[in-house]
Amino acid sequence: MAKVTFDDVFATIKKKAEGSQPLGATAKFEIENEGTVYIDGAGDKNVVSTSNKDSDVTIGISIDTLVKLRSGELSGMKAMMSGLIKITGSMTVAMKVQSLMT
Repeated sequence: MAKVTFDDVFATIKKKAEGSQPLGATAKFEIENEGTVYIDGAGDKNVVSTSNKDSDVTIGISIDTLVKLRSGELSGMKAMMSGLIKITGSMTVAMKVQSLMT
């Protein structure tokens, strides 16, 4: 299996976010030691960038944890309870963006 890169993560989140209904909020994924994926869903569509702006929710996660979530090897709840995912801000918005991580 090829190593998943930040560019892979960005492309996946961008594709899913732009194909989804607007969040009605902003969200930021801080990918550990890699970069930031920012989703501005406050308008009539989700706009995805690598901006490091303030957001309604910030989700800290590693690429390894994202890969495990996608494969089903790890559940979101278990990842959160074990500290592999760190969420600050609106839990309501966090629940909306959960589908973009898998």
